[in-house]
This record gives sequence, C-alpha cells and structure tokens, in this order.
Amino acid sequence: MSSAGLKSFLLSLSRRKPLEPEGEQSTFNRCLTTLDLVALGVGSTLGAGVYVLSGEVARATSGPSIIISFFIAALASIFAGLCYSEFGSRVPKTGSAYLYSYVTVGELLAFITGWNLLLSYVIGTSSVARAWSGTFDDLIGNVMATFFGKHAAMGLPGLAPYPDFFAAGLIMLLAGLLAFGVKESTTVNKIFTAINILVLLFVIISGFIKGDIANWRISAETVLNATVGPNGSTTDFGVGGFFPYGFDGTLAGAATCFYAFVGFDCIATTGEEVKNPQKSIPLGIVASLLICFLAYFAVSAALTLMMPYYELSVQSPLPVAFEYIGWGPAKYVVAVGSLCALSTSLLGSMFPMPRVLFAMARDGLLFKSLCRVSSKGSPVVATLSSGIVAAIMALLFDLKALVDMMSIGTLFAYTLVAICILILRYQVGGSEDEELRISKSNTKFGCLKPPSSPTASTSSTVTSLTVFSIVCVIALTVILTQAMDALAKKEVWSLVCVSILSFTLVVIIFLIWRHPQNATRASFMVPFLPALPVVSVFINVYLMVQLGGETWIRYAVWMLVGFIIYFGYGIRNSVQKQRLLSSQMRIETISGKTDKDIIKEHKF
Repeated sequence: MSSAGLKSFLLSLSRRKPLEPEGEQSTFNRCLTTLDLVALGVGSTLGAGVYVLSGEVARATSGPSIIISFFIAALASIFAGLCYSEFGSRVPKTGSAYLYSYVTVGELLAFITGWNLLLSYVIGTSSVARAWSGTFDDLIGNVMATFFGKHAAMGLPGLAPYPDFFAAGLIMLLAGLLAFGVKESTTVNKIFTAINILVLLFVIISGFIKGDIANWRISAETVLNATVGPNGSTTDFGVGGFFPYGFDGTLAGAATCFYAFVGFDCIATTGEEVKNPQKSIPLGIVASLLICFLAYFAVSAALTLMMPYYELSVQSPLPVAFEYIGWGPAKYVVAVGSLCALSTSLLGSMFPMPRVLFAMARDGLLFKSLCRVSSKGSPVVATLSSGIVAAIMALLFDLKALVDMMSIGTLFAYTLVAICILILRYQVGGSEDEELRISKSNTKFGCLKPPSSPTASTSSTVTSLTVFSIVCVIALTVILTQAMDALAKKEVWSLVCVSILSFTLVVIIFLIWRHPQNATRASFMVPFLPALPVVSVFINVYLMVQLGGETWIRYAVWMLVGFIIYFGYGIRNSVQKQRLLSSQMRIETISGKTDKDIIKEHKF
C-alpha cells in the first residue's frame, strides 16, 4: 500500500458524521413525553438489584454505611449522566453513545462504541430474562428447574444446566411488544415501574416503623459473640458500629453500588421519538438518577435498621428481614415488586438495543436490512433480530461468566461520551466569521494567554491534551490497582509514581481550562469543565481495570468479531463515505452542472 493510500485509509477511520447529515430523514414517530423517559430510566436502572444488592454489600463490605456507598456511587454516576444529558440536548437523534462518538471522534471509535453497547444490551437482556425465570420458578416451587433438569439437561461447559424456554419466550414476547410500537411499550413500562415504586415505599415505611437505630451502633463484642461458630471459629464481620469495615469498606461498597445506577443511558437512544428531546432527555436522565438514588438510599437504610447487618441474607435480604421483624407474609409483596422490577429492567435492556442497531445500519456500518421500520415508526427488523439473538443466549448459555463483559461495554461507552464532551466543547464552530478568524490566527500564543474564541490550533491542542490525560488516567488506575499493597506500606516508588501522575493530570486539566470554549449554547451543558469529564473517565477506567483477565480475553474475542464485520462490510458501505465522495465529485465537476442541478439549487 502506498503512503497516499495508507493516509487515505487512516483518514477514513476518523471521518466524522455531521450533526445534520444531508439526505437523512427520521422515520420514527415523536410520541414520548418527559414522564415516559423518567419511567423508562427508573425502570431500567432500578431493577432487581434494589432487592438483592443492598443485603449483599451491607453484609460483606460496608455495613450500615452502605447508605454513604450509594451516595458516592450516585455522585460518580451523575458525572456520566450529565455528559449524556448535554449530548442528548445537542444531538437529539437515535444512537446514544454510538452517535455521540461518530459526530465527535470518528467512525472507527463510533463503531467500537456501538459494538460495545450491543454487547452490554444483549447480555443484559439475556441475564435479566433468566433472573425473571428463576424468580418465578422459585415462587411455584422450582417446577421448571426440576422438569427440564431431568428431561433436557445439557451439562456442557459454557452452557446452562438446562435450556430456559421460559426466559427465551419472555424475550420474544417483549420483542413483539416493542416491535408493535414504542408508545404501547412505554405504557406497560410505566405500570410496572409504578408498582415497583409502591412496593419499595412499603419496604421503606416498614423499615422506618419497625427499625431500631441500635442496629447502627452494634459493639465489636456483640458482633464477635453473634458470629462465633459451633467449633469456636468466627467470621470476620468487622468491628460493628456505622463503619464496621472502615471507610475503605464504604469505598469498596461504592464501587459495587456504581453498577446499580447503570441503565439510564437507554434514555439517550430515544432522541428521534421524543416530542421535545432538547428538554426531555436531560431532564429524564437527571430525574431518573435522582429517584433511583433516593430509592437505593432509603431501602438500604430501612434494611440495616430492621436487622443487624451481619445477619442479612445475601440471596433474599428483604424477605428474611421481614421474617426477622415478624412480618413474614410481606415477602409476597416483595416478590411482586421484584418481578415488576425485573420486567422493567428487561424492557430497559431491550428498548435501546434495536435503536443502536438501527442507527449503525442507517449509517451503513451494519447490514442495511436492519434499518427497516414499521408503519408506526418502530425499528421492527432490528427489534426482532436482536430479540432472537438475546433469546438464544438466554435459552442455551450460562451467562454468569459473561456478565462482567456487559460492564466493559457500558463503562467504555460512558468513558467515550465524557471524552467526546471534552473535545466537542473546545471545537471550532462552523460559522463564516469563525472560519475567517481561524484563517487569520497564525500567531503563536501561550496557554496562559489564549485567544478569546476557539481556533483550529486551540481545538487541536485540547484534543492532544485530552489524549495525554487519558494516558495519565490509565497509568494511574493501573498503579492504584496493582500496587495497592505498596501504597498501603507507603513505599517510596509507589508514592512518587502516584504523585507525579496526579500532578500531571491536574496540570493538563488546568491547561485545557485555559483554552476558549465553543460559544454555541445548548439547553443543557455540563458544569465544571474540564474537571468533571476527566473525573468521570477516571472512575470508569478504574472500574474497568478491576475486571479479571478472563473477562478481557472474552471481550477481545467479541471485538475481533466486530472488527471483521467493520473492515469486511462497514468501512466499504459507510453512508458518510458516500456523502464525502459525492461532495468531492460535485466540487471537481462544478463547471459541468446539469440543468437538474441548477433547478435543485433554485428551489433551495
């Protein structure tokens, strides 16, 4: 390949989609309100985790200080949520983080983001469907597990113990509902979300009525006596009090609780189906995160007040807690709430999946047949195709080993959206005055005395600084993860490395802050730029680094499949490539215009 060909190939990987592409028209029906988006975000985020996660984290990691863990996790989540909110108001189109990446950093990274989102949505849908099936089976006495385990056992590595026909059927039922129409789907979602919130209110009020503040003040001696085994051995449940595992335990709990707030990004995929996306999307994201935080905070407080943290059940904390206070029948109310929460969580996982598929197919990066819509404007082919894939996974595979891959996909999308906001806010605008100003801005300037408005030079500098900041963040998170013992022992080399990287990161943030921002305003804008997106990137990358080696190997296989599709199909069929080629041809043949072209220009 010649140097010119190589340069052309590399440029094709970074081609960006304009905010208002020529010839692209929305085929969706704008019928969703702000309330629909809030219900969608709450239903997707406030899933079954609220019924299980609180007991698991409180018992083994945080104790009663789990309420602070949820507060820290909510703060970390709101950073990502604010970045999504600004993009939702600037780019009111379907595609979520995939589209935001495409208009900001280029085609290849956009495809990687979209492929990651599809991974997290497919695995999320399949795992939630299996959880729904398992919960329902528990209520009816494990009839399905017993029957299929006896007559259709698979027993192969990587496969489930038995085919879960109920979970697969549930996915196809919801796929049919989503294909029928978005308004009908969101109506069902609002009903289930309302029931879920009512059940949680019952749990919260019950906990505060029957709770005892003494459960937040348990002494170390009481913990020791209560956890002594029959042979004199003890289990380590900390030292009692509000922080039984110390503040380190609270922070470790916050890292786990962060995943409880994953799901709000489904709101960002509705850009072309909302009546007023510039207002509704930011409001829907922020409101849903706030409601979810209040629910998690109150439920975990009620749970740890009802019974001592070290006696909480990991599998079924709320039913066990109600048994503890003498309200045994309340477990049936909890079961109804749990099934409703799983239903909304399943709908929340399935809702954005076909929309990302549709957006990628419309741009030519995936197969064109996936962007066909129904008469009601629903992406019917993408919905049914993604539903079939998720149903097959739920039917056959053991998903426990794959759930961590879902985290990589989501965290990668969060990271790239934060980076895109940082780049977008310092980019040059498209007006003629700004272009004239850019052509005149050949004089060099220092970072301490930049021009009053963005130029090509300042935009390029900020992009370079952003790349350096990401390198620093990755290095810092790797050291914080791998050298934790050395830092605890205050070894000099570890302290020096962390100090240098932290100082470099602060300097980079300061240098970016000194550069001029784009004057274009949006209905919602991320505050505290550039610090907030960098902090969001740090949190997401830190959580990604915590994941195990086997998870990264499986992720690499998934990405290899994606690259085969992109370089075998997407890069050649890209609609943006065709736009650029056609505009290039128009420029080259400007003197040879046809009458038809002149008529079109006249009409315009």
